[in-house]
This record gives sequence, C-alpha cells and structure tokens, in this order.
Amino acid sequence: MQGIIVLIVYALLMVGATKAFTKREDGGESFHVGHRNMGMVVSAMSIAATWIWAPALFTSAEKAYSNGIAGLFWFLVPNILCLILFIPFARKIRRDMPDGITLSGYMHKKYKSEPVKRVYLFQLTALTILSTAVQLLAGGKILSTATGLPLWAMTIVLAVIAFSYSQISGIKASVFTDAIQMVFLLLACAIFVPWALKLNGGAAAIQIAGAGGEYGHLFLEKGLEVFLGFGLPTAIGLFAGPFGDQCFWQRAFSIRKDRIGRSFGLGAVMFAVVPLSMGILGFIAAGTGFIPTDTGMVNFELIKAIFPAWVIIPFMFMLISGLLSTVDSNLCAIASLTTDLKATARLKDADQIKASKASMIVLLIVGILIANIPGLTVTHMFLFYCTLRATTMLPTMLTLMNVRLTASGVVVGVLTAFLVGLPIFAYGTISNLSAYKTAGSLITVLSSGMVALVISRVLKREAVE
Repeated sequence: MQGIIVLIVYALLMVGATKAFTKREDGGESFHVGHRNMGMVVSAMSIAATWIWAPALFTSAEKAYSNGIAGLFWFLVPNILCLILFIPFARKIRRDMPDGITLSGYMHKKYKSEPVKRVYLFQLTALTILSTAVQLLAGGKILSTATGLPLWAMTIVLAVIAFSYSQISGIKASVFTDAIQMVFLLLACAIFVPWALKLNGGAAAIQIAGAGGEYGHLFLEKGLEVFLGFGLPTAIGLFAGPFGDQCFWQRAFSIRKDRIGRSFGLGAVMFAVVPLSMGILGFIAAGTGFIPTDTGMVNFELIKAIFPAWVIIPFMFMLISGLLSTVDSNLCAIASLTTDLKATARLKDADQIKASKASMIVLLIVGILIANIPGLTVTHMFLFYCTLRATTMLPTMLTLMNVRLTASGVVVGVLTAFLVGLPIFAYGTISNLSAYKTAGSLITVLSSGMVALVISRVLKREAVE
C-alpha cells in the first residue's frame, strides 16, 4: 500500500507542477529546446538528475558493498570527470550550430551525408532505448518488492507517469521536474546517510568495509582485479557517456549560451553527492556484516532493515525521482531525434509534436518489453550500454576539434566499433571474463576514431592523386 501511495502522490506532484509552471508547447523547436535560454541552476539540477540513473543509485552501493573503496572509486570518479570533459565540446557544438537540436543533425550538417546521420541516429536511439529499459527494470524491482505487484505492472506504471508530464511541454517539463527531483534526492541523502552512520558505528563501519578491506588499494591484488574487470570498461563507457547520449546534447542546445560551462560544472558537483551517499550505505552494509537478498539492491534492503518502517516512503520517493528523471530526459531525447527524419521534418509544427509524442510512446513500449526479459541485471545492462555510447565518441570529438574526416571514414569507423568491439565486450560480460571486457571496451572506443582517421587520409590521398 505504501508503494502505491508514493506512486500516486509522485505522479500528481509532477503533473501538477508541470502544468502550473510550464505551458503546453505548440512549436516543434520550443518543444525540443525551449527557447535556448534556460538558466544555470535549473539546468545544472537537470543535468545532475539526468545523470543519476539506476547505476548511480544502485551500482554505486553494490560496488562499495562488494569491492570496497576500489569499487566505489572506479564508479564515482569517471562519472564526475566525464561531465567536466564534456564542457568544451558542448560549447563548441553550440557555436558551430546555434540553431541545432540533435547530435545526429550536427554530424549530418558537417558531413552532408545521410549514412553518417543514420549511424548516429541508430546509436543514439539504441542508447535511449537501453537506458530507458534499465531505469524501468530497477524501479520496477523496487516497487514490485514494496507493493507485492508484479514487475511488469510496475514498469508500465513508471512509464505512464514519466509520459504524463513529459508530453505537456517537452524539454521544459523535463528540466523543471528534474530540478524538483534533484531536491528530493539531495534531501534524502542529507537525511539517510548521517542517520545510518549514527546507527551503525559511523566511520568504523566505513573503515572496515572500505580502506581496511582487501579492496582498500586501487592497484594491488584485488583492487587491480576490480580495475581490469570493472574500472577500466566502466571508465571508458562513462567518459563516452555524454558524447553518445542525446539527452546532454539536447541540453547543450537548450541552455543559455553563456551558461553552458557553469551549468555542466555545477551539475557534476550536485551529481557526485548521490552516488557517494549510496556508496557510503554500501560500506555500512559491508562493515556491519549485513547480508542482502540481492546485492544489487543492498542500499534499499539496508534502509528497510535498520530504519523505522515509515522511512521507506521518502527513500522510495528519492529512488523514483532518480530513475524517472532519466526516463523523462530519454523521452525528450527520442522526441528530438524525430526532427532528423525526413518525413517528420516536412510536417507542420502541430503534426511534428504529434510525431514526437508517438515516438515517446514507442520508446516506452520497447523499454518495458526489454525490462521484463528474465535474468537481466542492472549492472550488466549498465556495462553494455556504457560501451555502446563509446562507438561514436572519438569521431564526434575529432569532428568538434576540427579534425578533417570524411563521411565514409566516420561511417566505417563507427560500424567497426559496432561489429568488432561490442561483440567482444558482450561475450566478456556474459562470460564474466575481465580480459574480454577490457579488450572489447578499448577496441570499441579506439577503433571508431582510428579507422575513421585512416580511411579519411587514404581517401583524401587518392583524391589528390
């Protein structure tokens, strides 16, 4: 019953706030990028909330619980640095294409090539689908446990809630509700972590599980195992994260031009609070000998075990906020990607918005189906789609750095990453083989850029001759 009440209250709050503080958008461009003048603080909160996906809430706690300080370090630090690394590229794309909406649209404009646009649309769309599925999977598991209702029903409910407010005003609804969700997240962290420390021996529990455990050193024995099997592929995927995610390019086009850098910088700081707090809960669980039923949900189970029963309500509010902030951003991202379809581009504004909303519904249906595949885990899906994002990272960076590539070079480079790097990584993940996961990650991120450079130089040389 508690879980159902939380869902109803949450849905009413998000829809009510969206209707009260934003207006329904009738223009296609305003639906996707607002009026390109969003402020620093609200944008920073939106960036942070969008980056707080299921792994930030659960994988951080799981890795801290299972792999101590090494596990948390290799999840937390790359997560923060990637947003900082993204800043100069976000500024550059806005200067190069002030009227832009999507990364795929930018690459199409630069190379005047339909194949380039198509490979980017495929990568951005696939990432959006998998990201949505993993949020629904994690949220559905939590709510299924809390309500006793089946997983499939909870994934549908979460999807309906996210759509109910996102379709009102597009990116404005997403950014505004993200800011509200971020407030819930920060308040929950400020309450639960000090309280849990007070109840469980404070710093002593963290010392036992973190620096004092077998994973207390980053590059010695067990710490090195964590680096090779989790840290390196995670770092590669996370550094590629914003570069292969339309959610962040969409915000680069929506924020006031002179506030882009400060917005992403402040967003990185705000984001860091949440996975660090969840990691501390993982340390506490390990240091006190707590044995969870599912290590992937160790923070949720710890909260249920040590706090009064009523505490689960605000904690669930925090979890739902973190998960749905990414889902609503994905809905706006998939809607914006429809602007790159020729059939949609020819439509009038009202019909463009209808097409965008239809794409939102299709995204949620596919996400629900994937989330309900038996045996899927949040961590495995996180690692896979982190690597998927890396397929376009280097061609994108090189293009924004004004390195002269050819359209054919970009296409073949990205396809090489898809067809060679991703299968190796997938095999390593399924078989739990660290060497294959690491090799797959490196091949994925490096091959796209190296192949693009080599082919571009060969074609240019042939053209000269």
